Amino acid sequence: MKIRPLAIQGAFEVTPVQHRDPRGTFMEWYRFDALAAAVGHPLDLAQANLSTSAKDVVRGVHFADVPPGQAKYITCVSGAVLDVIVDLRVGSPTFGTWESVRLDDEDRRAIYLAEGLGHGFCALTEGATVAYLCSSTYRPGHEHGIDPLDPELDIAWPVTVPLLSIKDAEAPSLAEARSSGLLPEYGTCLAYTEDLDR
Repeated sequence: MKIRPLAIQGAFEVTPVQHRDPRGTFMEWYRFDALAAAVGHPLDLAQANLSTSAKDVVRGVHFADVPPGQAKYITCVSGAVLDVIVDLRVGSPTFGTWESVRLDDEDRRAIYLAEGLGHGFCALTEGATVAYLCSSTYRPGHEHGIDPLDPELDIAWPVTVPLLSIKDAEAPSLAEARSSGLLPEYGTCLAYTEDLDR
């Protein structure tokens, strides 16, 4: 597999090598050792999630309090999504910027995002099915969201009228979340991941 760092520190694109024959396809979509070598520490797996979305659904932008935060390893097992990583870490050189990777059932790419980064996606097909490996379990009261349509973020969602959950539609803007102290601090996130490296 090929693991490529993205422009936002702590985010990586993973492209598996697919082995095809008349029976179908085989690949390693996650390798503990390869990811740990690229990221600098192992991804402790605590929870696995699966979501299925109708076309034009936008989910996110979601993040968790740090510590412990929630690192994620994400792939699309059926259909296609535009996956978006947002740097929500106050003090980061790339704070407020976003990057996108198409995840689909053809190239079978995955993305890894470190604790403190925001995550969202737009379903490009009906029944787009996304699998998430997470470093920590869901903790009510410690999981948050940013308005995915916030003009300050200006995410180029590939849909005219996105379908949002009530929770995502009512999420605060980046500025509101920052002024209320909701966003993680860059230094705290780095210190937490450095502790994982040891």
